Amino acid sequence: MKTSKCNLSIACVVTLAVIILALPGRLAGQTAAAKSPGGNGTSATRWSVQVDQVDSGNLDLAYSFQIAIYENLVDELNKTKQFQQVFRDGDVRAGEFPNLLVLKTTVEKYTPGSETRRAVTTVSGATKLTVRSQLLTREGKVVVERTVNGDVRFFGSNLRATHNLAHNIAKTIKQSSWSGSGQPTAIFTGQSESGKKT
Repeated sequence: MKTSKCNLSIACVVTLAVIILALPGRLAGQTAAAKSPGGNGTSATRWSVQVDQVDSGNLDLAYSFQIAIYENLVDELNKTKQFQQVFRDGDVRAGEFPNLLVLKTTVEKYTPGSETRRAVTTVSGATKLTVRSQLLTREGKVVVERTVNGDVRFFGSNLRATHNLAHNIAKTIKQSSWSGSGQPTAIFTGQSESGKKT
């Protein structure tokens, strides 16, 4: 009887040890499968993006607006989680990433607007920006090209239009037919709706 209980205890300890040793490997395999997009063990290519300085074209756009558009673009693209890395123009680390896209933004139209007029009346004084936004490969192949608008119609500073514009550009890229992984082959052109944010 005592031998039987002793054998049972040893068997339980051995079984428990086997389970404990096998469990971490099994969990690691499940985690790796969960991280892979298709669940087939292969990982999709993740792209990084470098945001070029904003080109004001032939418009007399204040430097503060160009910087505000640029900074808001970097911020909004990071928020999308669409890219592995978001690099600033001139960042030497960008050259280390083989899957790098470049975002070029050119201002096409600018209506200055007035914060005071917007505060007094809601029908005038809107600040409006229209840009051509291009996402290109290193070789210059256009992946996404859109004309995007941003404005501030009601309350808020004139620079609020730059935030709305950057938000609309990031949203356009995220919703385009280009998925953000794999080979960028689709060209998505057209015009987005004007930003409705205030």
